Amino acid sequence: MTGKENGSGTVLLEIQTQKPKEHRSKPVSTYSTTPIKKQYNARPINKASSARKSSELMPPPKVSAVPKSRNATPVKKPAGTSQEKKEIVKPQETKSEDKKKKRWVITDFNIGRPLGKGNYGNVYLVREKRSKFIVAMKVLFKDQIVKANIAHQVRREVEIQTHLRHPNILRMYGYFHDDTRVYLILEYAPNGQLFKELDNQPNRRFDEAKAATYVSQLADALKYCHARKVIHRDIKPENLLLGLNGELKMADFGWSVHASSRRDTLCGTLDYLSPEMVKGQAYDHSVDLWGLGVLAYELLVGQPPFLADTFYESYCKIKKARYKFPNHLSSGAKDLISKLLVVEPEHRLPLDDVLNHPWIVQNRTTEPTEDSF
Repeated sequence: MTGKENGSGTVLLEIQTQKPKEHRSKPVSTYSTTPIKKQYNARPINKASSARKSSELMPPPKVSAVPKSRNATPVKKPAGTSQEKKEIVKPQETKSEDKKKKRWVITDFNIGRPLGKGNYGNVYLVREKRSKFIVAMKVLFKDQIVKANIAHQVRREVEIQTHLRHPNILRMYGYFHDDTRVYLILEYAPNGQLFKELDNQPNRRFDEAKAATYVSQLADALKYCHARKVIHRDIKPENLLLGLNGELKMADFGWSVHASSRRDTLCGTLDYLSPEMVKGQAYDHSVDLWGLGVLAYELLVGQPPFLADTFYESYCKIKKARYKFPNHLSSGAKDLISKLLVVEPEHRLPLDDVLNHPWIVQNRTTEPTEDSF
């Protein structure tokens, strides 16, 4: 398969999705990759077989040679940075190249170190040979996609993420496939998962300035998505990455959906599921407001608000929005969280009000994008 910046139109198998487990308590399902140690037995990529033409699973759409995005702006390499944070240089294009359509194959890339390992494949640091453009490549195995019935989930991730352009949303530049694998070409986020950064903090929690900054950036990205009728549905630290300058990048749109109507599909991670979702009721974009409140709590406290010993106990807590604040939280942080973790979806604090909340305004270190005003 080939990919395109505006690349919708590919046809994958439409099959019922089943999501694997992942989060710290008892996740319902998930689709994100998790960090791994530097050494592990990654499944090798056979460049000879991989360069073959597209298989019957996915008819190939066409893709532009090089993505255009403000997220891919060249950044000067700071003194003393590591090799993996090297300068990212956007390749030059000629007018004739602009008009050409590039059909990617795996041999167009130099494959670097693994960045993560998931249930259906791996993520690698790669460089496009001609342009020297550095990206992350998610490699998914077709047999595992079919076996897990997630073909439509992969298709949805591609269709949605390739159209999103926001500094706090991870770019998907393109996609292609061969006989055995599907390749997603993604923006490289050098500082890894927010979850890992949180786990490395004293007491496993951020100070209020850093937490407010991340909450503000995520609210900004969600506002952009909701304006385009996209619900993420799986907000959690594992699905949030950190860019070169430490900015938050919302990623993993495998559970996202176009919100043309209310839905009743149970998906996401239990710790972050809203009351209406665990009750099996119809829901809308307000589930992301609930997820934002859960994230704010976890960033400040070090664990989700509804964490319990059993699935059923968490379920009961979520239904009634029953949780406790530790003493170290400020009154402003408590006020924001309590206005997001509301059982009735229509009463949750809108994203505009989140971005203008006094605690956010006083503590964040970055300003929202112009689109948010």
